[in-house]
Amino acid sequence: MTVKTIRDVTFELLRELQLTTLFGNPGSTEETFLKNFPKDFRYIQTLHESSAVGAADGYAQATRKPAIVNVHTSAGISNSMSNIMTAAQNKTPLIITAGNQTREMLLMEPWLTNVSPAELPKPWIKWSYEPVRAEDVPAAFMRAYAMAVQPPAGPVFLSIPLDDWDKPASESAVVRSVASQIGPDPVRISDFAEKLSKAKKPALIYGPGIAKGEGWNIGIQLAEKLNCHVFCAPASEVPSFPEEHPLYAGGLPFAIGPLSEKLAGYDVAIVIGAPVFRYYPYVAGEYIPEGLQLLHITDDPGEAGRAPVGDSLLSSPVLALKALVGLVTERNASVSEPPRLKHRMSPHPAASTTEEKGGLLSPLALFQGLRQFTPDNTVLIEESPSNLGELHTAWPINQPDSFYTFASGSLGWNLPASIGIALAERDSGRNRPVLVIIGDGSLQYSIQGLWTAAQLKLPVLFVVPRNGEYAILKSFAELENAPGVPGLDLPDLDIVSLAKGYGCIGVRAETLDEINEICKEAFSRSVPTVIEVPVVPTTPPLL
Repeated sequence: MTVKTIRDVTFELLRELQLTTLFGNPGSTEETFLKNFPKDFRYIQTLHESSAVGAADGYAQATRKPAIVNVHTSAGISNSMSNIMTAAQNKTPLIITAGNQTREMLLMEPWLTNVSPAELPKPWIKWSYEPVRAEDVPAAFMRAYAMAVQPPAGPVFLSIPLDDWDKPASESAVVRSVASQIGPDPVRISDFAEKLSKAKKPALIYGPGIAKGEGWNIGIQLAEKLNCHVFCAPASEVPSFPEEHPLYAGGLPFAIGPLSEKLAGYDVAIVIGAPVFRYYPYVAGEYIPEGLQLLHITDDPGEAGRAPVGDSLLSSPVLALKALVGLVTERNASVSEPPRLKHRMSPHPAASTTEEKGGLLSPLALFQGLRQFTPDNTVLIEESPSNLGELHTAWPINQPDSFYTFASGSLGWNLPASIGIALAERDSGRNRPVLVIIGDGSLQYSIQGLWTAAQLKLPVLFVVPRNGEYAILKSFAELENAPGVPGLDLPDLDIVSLAKGYGCIGVRAETLDEINEICKEAFSRSVPTVIEVPVVPTTPPLL
């Protein structure tokens, strides 16, 4: 009788869990896991471990399934930490694995040993573990899966000594299922519904948890039954409400005082599927205006615990929405026109300079042109902090799963995430076009991701508004009264050459007509396209 190895049993488990796509960058301590790689599995190679995590994150979000990542021992997990932090704040279920040195050598800590595998990725990992015995490896994967998908979903980490994989397995892995949603306490959700029903002027504040739970439609039902304004929670990485709906009131500001002012006049507000609140920068003020009662629904005990104000309820956002729709009283009273923000969900408005200057396009003109030149069902991915106000002014989000950005603010996530999202579009058969707006500074944090996109023949369109500076940092310098900060200019970057070097089509375009011609072909190609577009440098307002 053939004895199965730890590797055999682990890959059988991964098949059962439908985790047959691995994202990674191979290392010496991982080769014993990857050797004789099964033909029914797929390995998505990146050139940097952080890109592997970002691509897996995008894929997991777009497929609504966990994804698995393989990085290189302590060095790889260290390289990955920026995007692990983002995955944690995105609440994306990832199983991140790394090898470790041979068990026989662990005591003396040889080169590249992960000396504290359970500690290294904290605090951004839900659970981290190195099995005590090789025989425990398959069960550790099952536990990792269960921990990753249970609310709040998030990344987990397993460290596996490289000599474990060829050891004999004592038994097959036990496959089990776990709940990925939690329902609301019936008494407390009834109390919340009563407060909303009795409110004279209620407000709904929707966060990304609604969209990730496929709750757009039920969210619209609640808003229309209560006939009240809907705000986007500050710095949401995905929107949860159509921005051209008549009840949509825009995104809340990103700072304490201005946010409180925005909610003045409401008597009950409920935050669903978001923290209370994401703030940056610090602007003093009261957390909420006088006379407002704040309610909070989240599936994350940590979010509920650290909220500075408000009464919290633990529940998966969409299950809570379904309960509220059935419990609240329909409001027939007329509702005032909501405040219309040109910049919609952006935490700050567009810069005052919106006209062409010196032959350069303004960011607003560029984004308006792109919205006109691309199909209606285009998926938009953004990492251009300097131009958020202009982008959201030009590009309303009216469909679910059509806009993605990062929850953490840590640059380097969106380019590799777009690879995972575009791959999911192809795997699912949706095949929607994918457009990435990424600043010339942001691009440098994960530029090696272009190679993976080219190798996978993904027709992603990357548009780089080239302003030659870290404009968002110049905004912070003004707000913080910090003149003379060095390192805020980015001269002499050749985006076109960089794109070509990674196997993409790289072009420089200076007019809308040129951009239009490129857009006509970009999404039908078998290679990514990178457009460098010089734009008027602007310093956006932060408030």
